[in-house]
Amino acid sequence: MRGLYLITNDDPIELLLAKLEGAMATYEVAVLQYRRKKVVDKEAKAYEIGYMKHLCDQYKVPFVINDDLDAAVEYGVGVHLGQGDGSIAEAVERLPKNVLIGRSCNNSIELAEQAIADGANYVAFGAIYATDTKPEAGNIGLETLKQAKAKLNVPICAIGGLTVENSKEVIEAGADLCAVISDVLGRSMSTVGQRVYDWSELFAEQA
Repeated sequence: MRGLYLITNDDPIELLLAKLEGAMATYEVAVLQYRRKKVVDKEAKAYEIGYMKHLCDQYKVPFVINDDLDAAVEYGVGVHLGQGDGSIAEAVERLPKNVLIGRSCNNSIELAEQAIADGANYVAFGAIYATDTKPEAGNIGLETLKQAKAKLNVPICAIGGLTVENSKEVIEAGADLCAVISDVLGRSMSTVGQRVYDWSELFAEQA
């Protein structure tokens, strides 16, 4: 598993779905994560998740839901859990065997090793660079990625302030996946597909 890990934003849903379709139609999105913090209505959330799951099935993109194991179980998809958002072992027990289960590990190899021992099949580190999405996260630089690449046997996801222009060294340091929101979805509808293609070219250059 390698490439662009795309995380949804809080755009109006019609615009977001159009951008996602434009992104996935390039066949270059490695993972899609549902993360819509402003959506609290259950029916709206169910519609959004259902539609995105359909898109992911259509384009054969693994789908994960951020911080909501119950929803992941309901839809039979993967889950990504922060440190305070539930048990990896419980996720392994309740979810299908073929889905992604990820854990945010901040800047800690030890947290990553524990997550893997509990059954996570990828781990995420960050924020690599400062980011508006989680300004409280600070930024960790590249050293942890290098250590993780040397020690861990699951895909490593880097997150936080990543762009095509600043991520060459992130991939070189050990990132198998680069998690991105604004560098793709913050762009105009007409340029989303090209940006996803630019990411795929960046990964191909570091192969």
